[in-house]
Amino acid sequence: MIACLNIPAFALRAALRDRPELRKAPVALAATPGERPLVGPCTRAAEGAGVRPGMRLSEALATCPDLHLVEQDPAGVEAEWERILRRLEEAGLAVEPAEPGCVYFETRGIERLAGGVQAAVQRALDAVGSVWEPRVGVAERRFAALAAASVAPAGRALVIDDEETGLFLAPLPLHLLPLGPERREELSELGVKRLGDLARLPRAAVADRLGAEGGEAWRLANGEGDARITARRPPAEIAEALEFPEPVANELTLARALSALLDRLLARDERGGRMPRRVTVSARLVGGGSWRRAVTLREPTAERARLRQALAPKLSELPAPAVELRLELGELTESVGTQAELVRPRGSRLRGRLREGLRQVRAAVGIDAVCTVVEVAPWSRIPETRAILVPRDD
Repeated sequence: MIACLNIPAFALRAALRDRPELRKAPVALAATPGERPLVGPCTRAAEGAGVRPGMRLSEALATCPDLHLVEQDPAGVEAEWERILRRLEEAGLAVEPAEPGCVYFETRGIERLAGGVQAAVQRALDAVGSVWEPRVGVAERRFAALAAASVAPAGRALVIDDEETGLFLAPLPLHLLPLGPERREELSELGVKRLGDLARLPRAAVADRLGAEGGEAWRLANGEGDARITARRPPAEIAEALEFPEPVANELTLARALSALLDRLLARDERGGRMPRRVTVSARLVGGGSWRRAVTLREPTAERARLRQALAPKLSELPAPAVELRLELGELTESVGTQAELVRPRGSRLRGRLREGLRQVRAAVGIDAVCTVVEVAPWSRIPETRAILVPRDD
C-alpha cells in the first residue's frame, strides 16, 4: 500500500512555529516581494472571516480588517520539512517527498514490524507530531492516496480499498488533478467539475481536447495512477551560519561574510574531500521571514574562487537587511577527485558532458526531471498509450 502524508498550509504553519499566539487569530501568508499582492494560505479564523487563498490583498484587508500578514520564510520551511523527513526516516519509513508538506511512503516494508497498515501509518503520524495536524491517505495508487489524505481528518488516516477507488474519487473536485488553471476553467465551462465527470468521458475525446495533460488527468481520475515509490537518499549536507551583531545590507560586508563561510565549510572534516554539486545560500531578514537561493553548479567543484563567483551575485537579490547568513553544501560527489584517461575513446568526452548535464538537472529539479521513453504498447492506436516515461538511472 502507498501512503501519502499531507500537512495543509505547511508554509504558514512553519512561519507560525515560533508564534503560537497567532495560530487562532486571522492570519495569512504574505506574497513574496516583487510578486502580485495575493494572499497565501490562511488560518481557519481568516477563512471564517471570508479570506481565501489567492484573494487580492486589498480585498482581503477590506473583508477582514484584523487580518495579520506573516512574511514568507522559505529557509525556515526547508529546515522544518527536513526535520520532519528525518523523523519519518528514523521511524523506519523510506520516504519520497513531493513538496514541503506532502510526502509518500510504502507501508509494506514495516507492516509486519508495526503490526499492520494502521499501526504503520500511526507510527508516521506519531513521528510527525500532532502540532502539525498531519493527514494520511492510504491506497494502492499514488493519486488515490493523495486524494484520501486531502479529505482525511486531522491527525487521522483514511484507507481506501482498491475496489472502491472509483467510487471514492468520483465526488471529489478537480483541483486535486495536476492541471493548469486554464484547463480547469475549460473543463468547468464544459460542465466537468468532479473527478467522476471526467472519468465518465471517453479517453480519446479528453486526449484530443486537452492533449497529453488531459490524458494523464483522465488516467488519474479513473484510479490508474502510478503505484511506485522512489525513496530519497538522505542528503549529506554541511552547513555553516554567521550571525551579525546588527542588520547588514552592504554588499561588500555580505561578500566577505560569504567568503568566511566558504572557508569554514571547505575545511570541515565531514566533507572528506568530496565536491558539492549544489550550494544554497540563505539569510534571516531583519523584519522577519527569510530569503533562500540554491545554485546548481555546472560541474562539481571545491574551488573557493569558483564557488564565490557563483554565489556572490545572489547576494544582490536580498530584499531586506540580513541578521544572519547561512551557507549549505549539498549533493556531494561520491568520489574525491576525477580520474583522467591517457587515451580517450571516440565520443567519450561528449558522453561525459551529457552524463554530467543530466546529474546537474537532477540536482536542480529532481530525480524525475530526466526520463527515457519506453514503448509498452506500440500496437495501440492512441499515442498516449504507446509509450511511458521512465526516470533514467545513469
